[in-house]
Amino acid sequence: MSAPVAGGTAPVLVASDLDRTLIYSAAALGLDMPDARAPRLLCVEVYQAKPLSYLTETAAGLLTELASAATFVPATTRTREQFGRIRLPGPPPRYAVCANGGHLLVDGESDPDWQRTVDRALRGECASLAEVRAHLVATADPAWLLKERVAEDLFAYLVVERALLPDGWVAELTDWADQRGWGVSLQGRKLYVVPRPLTKSAAVAEVARRTGARRVLAAGDALLDADLLLAADQGWRPGHGELAAVGWSAPHVSALAERGVAAGEEILRQFRKAAADGG
Repeated sequence: MSAPVAGGTAPVLVASDLDRTLIYSAAALGLDMPDARAPRLLCVEVYQAKPLSYLTETAAGLLTELASAATFVPATTRTREQFGRIRLPGPPPRYAVCANGGHLLVDGESDPDWQRTVDRALRGECASLAEVRAHLVATADPAWLLKERVAEDLFAYLVVERALLPDGWVAELTDWADQRGWGVSLQGRKLYVVPRPLTKSAAVAEVARRTGARRVLAAGDALLDADLLLAADQGWRPGHGELAAVGWSAPHVSALAERGVAAGEEILRQFRKAAADGG
């Protein structure tokens, strides 16, 4: 039997990516309809005193309902600080995955046992962050590089002018990184380079173990979400994003036609139905 969690006993665990899966910036809303028919939106993130991320009001209601039927776990590549800006509707999730699995938050605090597990997984299995960062700085062109950052001392990412990226540069970087045990993911204007042992699926599996969840549902739009979707019992991906662009599929993962914020709403609708049905 599943362990009691916030919101009740929840044998089903729902793990979802956030950006461009459940929540959307103004540029990513994808509202392909007349303004008069556009859905009402709820702002769930403010950055530097400006609204940044949204979901539909319908999605907000679905997410609130979901908390009573399942253990909801945000699973994001965001750092803990970036994740802390988000205010999702419904009760605060007890568990959250940040830094692509580098941190497992329990009641808002990084779990030290999980941090030690991550350290062991990264030690000796891939090239160092310093080597990867040096390569990024050496090969990036200031003409299209806006920012270069390190996240939680675990991985690196660039903010780029995507339209100015040279043909083949991302593919060359992907080949270089793959030989050193790292993966590459281009999401909007951010290009992530992440060590392969650092995965959302491993952290979510730990949450499933702790909660006694018997089924895992998942959603995501990016290549960094593929491991999470593959590890889930049932999954969904939106009609936009990296996975859609390359035609990624798996037998137990549904490829939705909806794009933008409408996809986020449909994903939550599917989560709610599957959780109510027991997964």
